[in-house]
Amino acid sequence: MSLEPTKLTFFIPDFTASEGVSYFAGGIKAGFPSPAADFDEAKISLDHVLVRNREATFYAKASGTSMIGAGIDDGDIMVIDRSLEPTNNKIAVCFIDGEFTVKRIHKEKDAVYLMPENPVFPPIKITEENELIIWGIVTYVIKSVG
Repeated sequence: MSLEPTKLTFFIPDFTASEGVSYFAGGIKAGFPSPAADFDEAKISLDHVLVRNREATFYAKASGTSMIGAGIDDGDIMVIDRSLEPTNNKIAVCFIDGEFTVKRIHKEKDAVYLMPENPVFPPIKITEENELIIWGIVTYVIKSVG
């Protein structure tokens, strides 16, 4: 079996930082501009917003293009929760046959597949010969728009 080469760099959330960054809690309209007086500035820590389970959550940088249809692009930061159940259609970080990959879990009556979200890559059918560990479930993706 040949997987898309994937190199994941894992990071642990840092809850010790007491400072947050500026946050406009009222939202910023993507339509017509509104007066600046509508914005109340507060502070926010993304670790506190994106992480539900401190002990089981990690960040990892995505590598490759197999999940672009799911909005995960090369270089994006994924938030991965290891405490969540790997259910059908969830996007998971998987350790299969000694390699990490990110794929959507697809369960059928008598088979499990790891599905890419890019038609260039084939689905991976899990067989008895495979060693598979569902390492965690992707809960958020942090993107660069620049």
